[in-house]
Amino acid sequence: MPRTADHDLRRTQIAEAAHRLIAHTGLDTATMAAVAREAGFSVGLVQHYFPSKDELLLFVYRRTTEGQLERVMRLVAEGEAAKQTIADIMLTGLQELWPLDDRRRAEYRIGRAFHARSLDSPTVASVARKTAANLRAQIARAVGNGKHCGEVDLTADPETAAVGLSALVNGLADQLYHDPGRPLATTAADLLRDGLAQVFTGECHHHDPDWTDPVKTD
Repeated sequence: MPRTADHDLRRTQIAEAAHRLIAHTGLDTATMAAVAREAGFSVGLVQHYFPSKDELLLFVYRRTTEGQLERVMRLVAEGEAAKQTIADIMLTGLQELWPLDDRRRAEYRIGRAFHARSLDSPTVASVARKTAANLRAQIARAVGNGKHCGEVDLTADPETAAVGLSALVNGLADQLYHDPGRPLATTAADLLRDGLAQVFTGECHHHDPDWTDPVKTD
């Protein structure tokens, strides 16, 4: 057991070193030698755990996206506990993906470095596609839930809505990274709210005891 824990700790320490380098100076400077120096390990030890730069980048990227998802799901749980509408929960949750503070700016830069790498690496590109598809699936699920509670029109297509909303979130993230000031952040939130309002056009009846699920009874 201690041996496995030590391996996990070493991998985490190496990944955190790579995370810091990519976030502060970009992907090109995050060589295996530079990561080893940052982590305080030998190059051989880094290569023992991550034989290639792509493997290291994939590990860092997965840790980053898992951390983002955990925070979003925590916000979702808090919103549900407070009996917020799905639209309001999404408005808060999706903004967690924006580079609005130092941590999220670092995450944004890692994500963009990963996507740049995916242009030349089929393995990285496969993970990038799956990650994007997962975001769309989560949004589509929320839209589908909106049909059940009355927030979304029954004729709306969840997948189409998910494509539009994910594109809006990603596009605004690009703008916010280059201009992180409060005026643009406020504008971006307003634009996201408007985008959600075009999908969530109804009223939530989830907590109404007399509400009949139109999807189940249709």
